[in-house]
Amino acid sequence: MAYTDDIKTGILYDSSVDLTVGEQSKLMFDCKEKLFDFNNSRPSEVEYRERLIREVFAEVGANCYIEPPFHANWGCNMHVGDNFYANFNLTVVDDSDIYIGDCVMIAPNVVIATGTHPVCPQLRARAYQYNLPVRIHDRVWIGAGAIILPGVTIGEGSVIGAGSVVTKDIPANVVAVGNPCRVLRQIDDNDRKFYRKGHAIPEDVKRLCGLA
Repeated sequence: MAYTDDIKTGILYDSSVDLTVGEQSKLMFDCKEKLFDFNNSRPSEVEYRERLIREVFAEVGANCYIEPPFHANWGCNMHVGDNFYANFNLTVVDDSDIYIGDCVMIAPNVVIATGTHPVCPQLRARAYQYNLPVRIHDRVWIGAGAIILPGVTIGEGSVIGAGSVVTKDIPANVVAVGNPCRVLRQIDDNDRKFYRKGHAIPEDVKRLCGLA
């Protein structure tokens, strides 16, 4: 079984068949070698880290910053927009594509997974697997320890609370929390006036962010 676009779109396949041969071996081990260098770089080597990420990912926008350690199994299925920030210990299981928009923030210890297995134990015993892409739209904030499962889309501007397990799509401009993750409330005008309860957003900050 070759690692093809078909495998990235939800078909069932035998993952015990060696995908790490030939060109597939080069892709996987290039990614792991470069991420080893990335994760063992010095804090001052910001430009070096960015160069490694650009060599590994399929697409990277401007101002991409990922705090080590960072883990991926392919890397070449990652698509990241402008002004992306990920804190310590982001893990991506990118057997299918992961699309991340502009101005997305990811807190520590987040997992984004595209690879999964059937519930039927007889299929799992034979290592059958399928993969579903994940899409995270612009200006999403994902809280610490969240887990984003295969096939999920998170709408623009939404917040995923810390520790959430996102099993289904989340709409735009909501706060969603829990296991399984559910919409708690809409992001509304009150959030454009107060950054926390009883604490107003300063007027100069509102003007800077286009809220005034």
